[in-house]
Amino acid sequence: MSNKILVAYASRAGATAGVAEAIGKTLSASGAQVDVRPMQDVNDLTPYQAVVAGSAIREGKWLPEAIQFVQTHKTELRRKPFAAFLVCMTLAMPGAEKYRQHVATWLEPVRALVRPVSEGLFAGALDIRKVPTFSQRMKFRLSVLFGVWSEGDHRDWDAIHAWANELAVKFGPALS
Repeated sequence: MSNKILVAYASRAGATAGVAEAIGKTLSASGAQVDVRPMQDVNDLTPYQAVVAGSAIREGKWLPEAIQFVQTHKTELRRKPFAAFLVCMTLAMPGAEKYRQHVATWLEPVRALVRPVSEGLFAGALDIRKVPTFSQRMKFRLSVLFGVWSEGDHRDWDAIHAWANELAVKFGPALS
């Protein structure tokens, strides 16, 4: 087994993929070998000493393929350092800190399968043109109109890099 870390993600509009890439770059800068890959492209966790898995949130849940990834690999994930993150627009709302504890509950289905050594909760990005269905675009447009969210990139890159640096420390002994 090599001293590699996998950062696997499930994304719909690209914000979560961008967070995964940033986590991968930060872990690489700490000296780790890192692969950043969409979850559907990962079949084997054997080459990895540690795994980071993240998903966009839709209706308060990880994407189905993300939960399936953890379900499929839970036995192996329990044997190595595992961290989980989510990316959602709820954390981009005004006064988002008051929702943080609730947002953390959205990782409960993951925790029920594998206990992460660390969890990252990050705001996402909203580009209404990338929302897949007309009805969802209308809901987001109304939410923007009423001030629930604003369009744009709300990802806190400093927080993302800080969390990834903490992971490098937590994963360090497993990679030695």
